Amino acid sequence: MTEERLDIYDASGRPLGTATRAEAHRQGYWHRTLHCWLARRGSGALFVRFQRRHAAKDTYPGCFDVTAAGHLAAGETVREATREIEEELGVAAPFEALIPLGEVREERSFLAHGRRVVDREFSAVYGWLADLPLEALRPQPEEVAGIYEAELPALIALFEDEVAEIRAAGYAAAGDGRLLSERRLVRADAFVPRRHGYYSQTLRRLAEALGQPY
Repeated sequence: MTEERLDIYDASGRPLGTATRAEAHRQGYWHRTLHCWLARRGSGALFVRFQRRHAAKDTYPGCFDVTAAGHLAAGETVREATREIEEELGVAAPFEALIPLGEVREERSFLAHGRRVVDREFSAVYGWLADLPLEALRPQPEEVAGIYEAELPALIALFEDEVAEIRAAGYAAAGDGRLLSERRLVRADAFVPRRHGYYSQTLRRLAEALGQPY
């Protein structure tokens, strides 16, 4: 199977050509990704969903993360990259329904499965208000180990160090494809480490765009 190629850039965003995902991470080339945070309204509150990454992922295995995210393939637009949402969660998101929440630059270096990774990303960040029950989401088994949700104010408090942990409800993916309901305590350090303020700022922007107090 041919490995997906990515458009790569210098730090100023000037195109440098293409590289495989492995090359981009090994050489530290800048590349583009899409983040999408799913939310729903319920009982007067706004709930935000997040995923747990599969243990076999090449970066940050087992960590909690953005509801759906992925790399833009070479030549792909952000609109086309919304395929990642359907691939990871089993539901199609109309691009017109997505709420722009800005773009972030992230630069990280770490060891993954014994290999040095230099991950440099320009990430287009979106929100999607989709009143879907959690069980309507069908996580991609080889990518997503579980889907969870918590109230938005609780998540903001978690990422602003006001509380040490919060309660989240969701589903863990079983090996046979079944989804097993579970509740768990979640800490901020269990999420993919991102630049300072990414999580709280993104969630505040989502709340403001939806007119939701936090």
